[in-house]
Amino acid sequence: QLGTAIGFLLPPVLVPNTPNDIDLMAHNISIMFYGTAIVSTLLFFLTGVVFEEKPKYPPSHSQAVLQTMPPEDYSYKQSIINLFKNTPFVLLLISYGIMTGAFYSVSTLLNQMIVTHYEGEEVNAGRIGLTLVVAGMVGSIICGLWLDYTKTYKQTTLIVYILSFIGLLVFTFTLDLGYLIVVFVTGGVLGFFMTGYLPLGFEFAVEITYPESEGTSSGLLNASAQIFGIVFTLVQGKLTTDYNPCAGNLFLCAWIFVGIILTALIKSDLRRHNVNSGIMNLDVKAVSDDS
Repeated sequence: QLGTAIGFLLPPVLVPNTPNDIDLMAHNISIMFYGTAIVSTLLFFLTGVVFEEKPKYPPSHSQAVLQTMPPEDYSYKQSIINLFKNTPFVLLLISYGIMTGAFYSVSTLLNQMIVTHYEGEEVNAGRIGLTLVVAGMVGSIICGLWLDYTKTYKQTTLIVYILSFIGLLVFTFTLDLGYLIVVFVTGGVLGFFMTGYLPLGFEFAVEITYPESEGTSSGLLNASAQIFGIVFTLVQGKLTTDYNPCAGNLFLCAWIFVGIILTALIKSDLRRHNVNSGIMNLDVKAVSDDS
C-alpha cells in the first residue's frame, strides 16, 4: 500500500502535463519507466539474497498442519477444488473481488475524475490518491488490531464493506462541488475503508478455509480482484468518458451493494474451530507466541 501511495505521488511530479511539448513528455515518461525498472531490479536481488525460504515457526495453523504432512500428500489442485466447494469462501471470493476491483478502478481513474471537474490539477489528483492510500494504511492497521482483539471477522468485514459503500456515495456526490479540500477529505474517508478492507478479506478467508493453505486462498482472492479490477476499470472508464465521473462511480456503488449482500450471506461458523487432527500433536500456544 505504501508503494501504491508513492505511485500516486511521483508520476504527476516526474511527468508534468506538457501537451505542447510531446518530446519533453516522452523524455519524462522514459525517466519514470527507467527508474521503476531500477527499483524493481534492486528489489528482485534483495528478495533473492535476504529472504529465507520459510520462517522458523509456522505463521498459521494451516501451515503448521502442512509442515507435518509428507509432500506427496498435499495437492495444490485438490486444495483449489476444496476451496471452490466451500460456499462461504466462494461468496467471499466474489465479494472481495468486487470491493478490491472497485478500489483498483477508482485508483486507476482518479486522475481522470479529478481533472474532469478541476482542470489542471494533475498534481493535486496525485496528492488525493496519496491521501486515499495513506488513510487506507491507517485503516488496515486499526482493522487488524480490532480483529486481534474481538475475533469478529464477519461483522468487521461487513461493517467496513457498508462504510465503504457510504464513503463512495459521499465521494461521488461531493466531487463536483468545486472545493478540492472536500475531495481530499472524502477521498481520505473512502480510502480508509476501501483500502482497510483488503487485509480483512485475507484474514477472513484464512478463518473460513482452514486447514487449507492461506497461500491458495490468498492467490484466488488476488486473481478475483484482478479480474473484477480489469472489468470495472474498462466499464467505469467508458461511463466516465461518455457521460461523467458520477455515472462511473454509481456503477461501482451498485456492485458494492451486491457485495454487501454476498458478505451478509457468508456463514460465520469458522472452520478454524474444527481443528484438524494433525495439529493436535503441536504445542499450538508455543507456536503462536513464538511466531
